[in-house]
Amino acid sequence: MGFFDFLSEEIAIDLGTANTLIIHNDKVVVDSPSIVAMDRRTSKIIAVGQEANLMQGKTHENIKTIRPLKDGVIADFNASEQMISLFIKNIPSLKKRFFTPSLRMVICIPSGITEVEMRAVRESAERVNGKEVYLIHEPMAAAIGIGVDIMQPKGNMIVDIGGGTTEIAVIALSGIVCDKSVKIAGDVFTNDIIYYMRTQHNLFIGERTAERVKISIGSATEELENPPEDMSVQGRDLLTGKPKEILISSREIYNALDKSIIRIEDSVMETLAKTPPELAADIYNTGVYLAGGGSMLRGLDKRLSQKTELPIFIAEDPLRAVVRGTGTVLKNIERYKSVLIK
Repeated sequence: MGFFDFLSEEIAIDLGTANTLIIHNDKVVVDSPSIVAMDRRTSKIIAVGQEANLMQGKTHENIKTIRPLKDGVIADFNASEQMISLFIKNIPSLKKRFFTPSLRMVICIPSGITEVEMRAVRESAERVNGKEVYLIHEPMAAAIGIGVDIMQPKGNMIVDIGGGTTEIAVIALSGIVCDKSVKIAGDVFTNDIIYYMRTQHNLFIGERTAERVKISIGSATEELENPPEDMSVQGRDLLTGKPKEILISSREIYNALDKSIIRIEDSVMETLAKTPPELAADIYNTGVYLAGGGSMLRGLDKRLSQKTELPIFIAEDPLRAVVRGTGTVLKNIERYKSVLIK
């Protein structure tokens, strides 16, 4: 068996709308933006990940940047396949190989995904030499990554705010009892900021700038204990067409994001309303766990806590909670057989 082990490798993939993370040998070996830059004339991929991200919004007519995943699912089949393939080839220990080994993969997918979308993910994985492909729902992977014992007859609520979707699920006995997947997450927050700057300041800014604003001074509540300093933002003046700079505060960004956050709050409340009473009692005692990059928005935990009147806990490394959980499942496939979609 030893020789055949050499011919195959195991990897866990968190295929996200904003970032793709890959675990190999218990280490995160790839953590890159899910974006590719393509030559329009030859349809060849020029750059992928961080390198392609730097080109976003700065390309000329022969180069286009594509984000192959939209709302957590594959939107551009060809680009996503090439992106996954390049990420796998860039895994340091696989680079030294003369040939591509066959892969045993665990990939996480949103809980609201359709059969067709699921098949697209599976086929993409099989084309990059995936011999055994297992799928796992994101909230389940997040729960395992946070360290929740999902096998227990005990209810746990997970809210995973990613780039394309927010996944809300109540988990017990290694299954999802009730869940909700809403297409409001990091990308929508970014677009809210772009829209706010256009309508309130007549300033046209790009996606990368809006993303930077969101991370630097983004806020989910008006009353922050130590609010970040005002930030200067550059863009194009819509009235004069000239480049221009303005100062904005975290309170303004709170106003920009408020509507979207209300929708996430409502979805959490809807899921709680569908939860069976015994599990609701468990959640009252254990609280709600937050994961995903969106959970790092200042004051979001406090705001959700006020709305739900429950304790809210943010995962210690929210960006990597899902991929850590996927890696744990990969290591103990027999134990977690029941949570996998084969």
